Amino acid sequence: MANIRLIRRRIKGVRSTAKITRAMEMIAASKMRKAQESGVAGRPYAEKITQVIAALAALSTENSKLHPCLQCRRQVERITIVHITPDRGLAGGLVSNINRKTAAFILEKKLPTNMIAVGRKGLDFLRRTGRSVMAEFTGLGDRPTLIDTLPISHIIIDDYSKAATDEVYLAYTSFMNTMVQKPIIEKILPVEPASIPATENVEYIYEPNSIKVLGGLLPRFVEMKVYHHILESIASEQSARMVAMRNATENANELIEDLTLVYNKARQEMITTELLDITGGAVAIE
Repeated sequence: MANIRLIRRRIKGVRSTAKITRAMEMIAASKMRKAQESGVAGRPYAEKITQVIAALAALSTENSKLHPCLQCRRQVERITIVHITPDRGLAGGLVSNINRKTAAFILEKKLPTNMIAVGRKGLDFLRRTGRSVMAEFTGLGDRPTLIDTLPISHIIIDDYSKAATDEVYLAYTSFMNTMVQKPIIEKILPVEPASIPATENVEYIYEPNSIKVLGGLLPRFVEMKVYHHILESIASEQSARMVAMRNATENANELIEDLTLVYNKARQEMITTELLDITGGAVAIE
């Protein structure tokens, strides 16, 4: 009887867990759609500013002095990595994948590294591995605004302009589709303008001049990159959490079926044993 009670209690607990994971799956799905919409809405702006930066950078090479964000160091002695991770877990292997990617990149570079942690999970990882964190940003939420991410951009732009670092990288998780999230490390400073095909190259007139316009756009370009990749990471987080919670719900339901089968067998054995005892007692009385 005690064994049956234990199985029944376990079935009840697993059923409660399945309800929780199902609710978390639905919430993550809703948040993922909103994060996707935010990322898609910013793509036209990102594409256009990239094209303008490429055209302006091509013009600026004709001048003697480049903008600090375009200047490449002859010798790279120190790098900065902005490590973007979620604040919460329960997202499958997403957090461990981006952490491993960043750790392998640091070992590959073999250079002094300034770390900027965006997200509590990445911050915990960097502290566990003994990495020095120069700045940390947690609690940005599921729908941050550009203003929320501006301090991150200002830190890396100021450090690079003052030659406190020679290269700046963003480590984030790119949202490929609902089932695939890819950890990526992308260099954002110095800015390397994309080449424009001859058929798309248009000569614009910039006022007051191309150098001043480029100087105003380059910080906006870096800010846009940081903000867009944070949105990508949020979409990846919610997608990974939705899939992980769906798998957890399915596993819980399978476990409930197995436990129910065990419960029925144990109950049947108990009833059979009681019937045999009654029959044996009746035979003994006769």
